[in-house]
Amino acid sequence: MGNVLYALLMTLIAGAATGLGGALILFRKRLGSNFLAAALGLSAGVMIFISLAELYPEARTAITGMPHGDVWVLLAFFGGMGIITLIDFLIPEYENPHEASGLSLDSSTAATEMMSGMAGNAAALKKLGIMSALAIAIHNFPEGMATFIGALNDTQTGAGITFAIAIHNIPEGIAVAIPIYYATRNRLKALAYATLSGLTEPLGAALCYAVTALTGARLDGGGAAFPLILAAVSGIMIYISLDELLPTAEKYGKHHVAIAGVVSGMAIMGISLLIM
Repeated sequence: MGNVLYALLMTLIAGAATGLGGALILFRKRLGSNFLAAALGLSAGVMIFISLAELYPEARTAITGMPHGDVWVLLAFFGGMGIITLIDFLIPEYENPHEASGLSLDSSTAATEMMSGMAGNAAALKKLGIMSALAIAIHNFPEGMATFIGALNDTQTGAGITFAIAIHNIPEGIAVAIPIYYATRNRLKALAYATLSGLTEPLGAALCYAVTALTGARLDGGGAAFPLILAAVSGIMIYISLDELLPTAEKYGKHHVAIAGVVSGMAIMGISLLIM
């Protein structure tokens, strides 16, 4: 039970980072673009390394004894990617939080340029913010499951995933807070929307735990469900890194800064695995 509570706590911390993103922007705490690019690259490096060096190999090891086990693990890996791809496909681009992000209330970004065409139209701005919040909430469900499974499987891995997801949630909080603020001129309301959009992450973890508890599936290394879920989680995190984190890092800063962040994230996780 202690491991379950720890895993749920990790998902809560990761989800709460959307509120941190809203707070940083609404209270005019500027983030340097290169700093954010390096941080997002670091997040991607951590997630890619954990997925390919820890989760996927462990899934292949745990599936032993099941007929065509390696095939099922590979299918689960790409199935995880398919889940996120479907979510992105169902969300219109102009409402996708990864297409409507900005660094500050007065910066010139895709988000602020789009909102400049809505100047004076509070209803349109509020709709943009609400739809961004809903889009982030939908994205956070599988991310919450990924964080929960990773933390339940190994505390060190869980801490790494939590850090990576939390960093990547900060720009999402920004995407929600900016249009809500411009629509309402209410900082607390904008902050509340940003924070609430991240709370589906622990809800996704709770749903994952509830479903497995009801079906009798084990998440602690026993049964066929465990390796397949691990493989799907690794696929989810690889997709998030390639489709969300790296493009956003490139947009915010220099190419080599983002890549340096990726390599640093991989190195940190690799060294931590050696010394633990």
